[in-house]
Amino acid sequence: MKRMRVCWRASLGLARGLGLGLWLGVGLAAAGLPPEHPVDLNTATVTELMQLPRVGIRTAERIVAFRSQHGPFRRPEELLGVKGIGEKVFRRLRPHVTASGARP
Repeated sequence: MKRMRVCWRASLGLARGLGLGLWLGVGLAAAGLPPEHPVDLNTATVTELMQLPRVGIRTAERIVAFRSQHGPFRRPEELLGVKGIGEKVFRRLRPHVTASGARP
């Protein structure tokens, strides 16, 4: 059993290293790595949003749906209107997001 666990962890590490982690549904945040550059809430895809801390596929889909329903984000604080994003999660997201390209 122990040997199997080591092999599983090694393969997951390899998948992350090859950039397959996102394809497998394991975001960079799950690996403990923040995104290299701030993620633009108005242009990001579900996959790009999953790179953010505490954002899985469902939350990423909710952010995209919120953007579709309400238009572009004017400020990152508007993320608080997305189901599943409260103050605590927002504090973790704030350094990694931007809302550029929004129309006033």
